[in-house]
Amino acid sequence: MEESHILPETEVEFGLGNAVGHADWWSDRRLMMYGLYVGILSLACNGPLISLGRYALKKDLHSYILLIPLVSFYLASLKHATLLRKQRGSATWAVGWALIFALAAAGLFFESDLTGADPWSQSAAMTQAAACYALLLVAGGFAFLGISWMRLLAFPFAFLVFMVPLPDNALVYLEDLLMRGSVGLTHILFQLTGTPVFRDGQVVELPGMTLEVARNCSGIRSSLVLFITSLIASYLFLSSTWHRCLLMAIVIPLGIIRNAIRVLVIGLLCVNIGPHMIDSWIHHQGGPLFFSLSLAPLFLMAVWFRLRETRARTR
Repeated sequence: MEESHILPETEVEFGLGNAVGHADWWSDRRLMMYGLYVGILSLACNGPLISLGRYALKKDLHSYILLIPLVSFYLASLKHATLLRKQRGSATWAVGWALIFALAAAGLFFESDLTGADPWSQSAAMTQAAACYALLLVAGGFAFLGISWMRLLAFPFAFLVFMVPLPDNALVYLEDLLMRGSVGLTHILFQLTGTPVFRDGQVVELPGMTLEVARNCSGIRSSLVLFITSLIASYLFLSSTWHRCLLMAIVIPLGIIRNAIRVLVIGLLCVNIGPHMIDSWIHHQGGPLFFSLSLAPLFLMAVWFRLRETRARTR
């Protein structure tokens, strides 16, 4: 009896069986009103949004920002069958939350004027503009879609936070964390290979060669992309909060291990072949290769967690 009850719910969730058709999904009044709201908001914010797009294209670190709204929309569309059977819920609570997010956006927008702060840098201005836009998208969601829909769409809307470029202070902190962890592990790996090595801060001295793990070698961009990947995978394939947290927590250690192995490989090539290997492709274009290698343990852990949850449901 229990299995026969679970199966129809799964079918409905992904639009199978007795799911509501896509025509009803696009003709729903709530969605039409929210779509109109998003269109008007985007036109009103076209200047900052265009600047944000150009900023993301110029900065490799933030190039993923352009994909975030599309991924968020896709994740929301997976809930279409469930959404259309949900009522709006309490209008009072919906309006209250809409006002909270709208006021938060207004407070963030006028923050520099209220505090009398100096003009912000370009990165800070982009962070401010993107955060205000994302907050207004959420405010409109509560106002037009209702509290019940927003509960179901909590993750797709929360995912919009990745539209916001990292503040400079947070970026420096994460770079330092990855950089220091990488050089520390690199030192240990060189010792394990029997290579004579001396470490002085971020500088690693090898026979005939000195390497420095600088900020641009911290791997912050690939680590961010890996974290976003783990977040999406945990949402789509895992149901246990504990498993989801573990999958996301492994990203930082993976980033440090990936960077350490990359420095180790470059250093060993320089020691055993020649110092000219510092300018080889593995240094300047090897990032995607090592990123792909770091995906493997993340994928294996996600599969293992998925199998554990499947066996638990079967029992």
